[in-house]
Amino acid sequence: MMCAAFLGLLLACAVSLSSSAPVLDNGMPLMWSQTVDQVSALPKQNDVVTPDPWTFVNRMSLYRLLIAATDPYMGCMGTNATDSPVWGLPLQLAWMKTSGRLADPTGATTCGLETGDASCISPQSWWSCVNYFVSALPFLSAAQQGLMGADVQVTMQVPEGVEGYCTTYTECAASYPDAMTKWDAFFQALKGANENPQPDDEKKDTLLGLYWDAQMASTYASAACKAKQSHLSSVEVSFANSWLNSAEYVSAAHFQSGLTKSAMFMAPLPSRVLKVGDNAPNIADMTKEENHTLSTFSWMNYINNLLAGSLVSSWKRAMCSVDTRAKGREMLEQLLLNPSYATSTFVSIVTGMSGC
Repeated sequence: MMCAAFLGLLLACAVSLSSSAPVLDNGMPLMWSQTVDQVSALPKQNDVVTPDPWTFVNRMSLYRLLIAATDPYMGCMGTNATDSPVWGLPLQLAWMKTSGRLADPTGATTCGLETGDASCISPQSWWSCVNYFVSALPFLSAAQQGLMGADVQVTMQVPEGVEGYCTTYTECAASYPDAMTKWDAFFQALKGANENPQPDDEKKDTLLGLYWDAQMASTYASAACKAKQSHLSSVEVSFANSWLNSAEYVSAAHFQSGLTKSAMFMAPLPSRVLKVGDNAPNIADMTKEENHTLSTFSWMNYINNLLAGSLVSSWKRAMCSVDTRAKGREMLEQLLLNPSYATSTFVSIVTGMSGC
């Protein structure tokens, strides 16, 4: 019964993939073929690697290099080359680009606009700022842990006149110590994974826990971007906040964000920036799946706020074993991908869950 329901979800997602913001190109993240596959191909100055994370292909290159550097240690994740949880990050970046969320929201430049500098990532965009914390920071940590080669030093480029972004491991560790400490812990555990005597399923769950701890620490650190929300409509701000809230559920369930599964969850995300007057589930130029996702995200955030944060805290308490996390992932797939799944069912199950 469960398998049949899941297959139905996969089929539904296959349909919606074609109608929302595209994140894949020939089965790989957008513009993947244009990214670099060697650290030596990145810009360099005085023996310091100097990536430019403010153009789309260059920021996507950070993810390609990060995946290549960590893949040798990801055997417990599965037999497919795209099972690593890191694949979720380049797909997230691709969605942000194709939905227009990396463009300059102030209108002062054509950065990120299809009619302007389409390859540009705007430092003024709240979305690109939040993404910086899950692209530049893990890359800097991985380099510090030796995954990019011996003694590789990295300094991120920053556009002239732009402030507020840490550019080196030392700067980021000083400004966001929790995030950098947790990325370090993930990469250190990953490097020792092949010698870890745990069974693969336990090892995978442990690594996914460390991965999501790091990603959530980066997300919390991205509170530094909050002032940039002033450039967004109130409707987009509401969605942005509910999008952040949804990560609490996904991370606690140790979601394995490989390429295929991540593409399923990216497919129904809104294909454009929201504007005043957009009211899901009745946004005419969006698909049924997009409307459903917006409604569900909004509802989850609303209920959690109404319950003074107890929905998230109840969920986190319940996600305390390998078995409950597996059940949690199934529930999230139903909630987010199956429009007929009642939200009231989700609340009643979560609030009735107990810790381990």
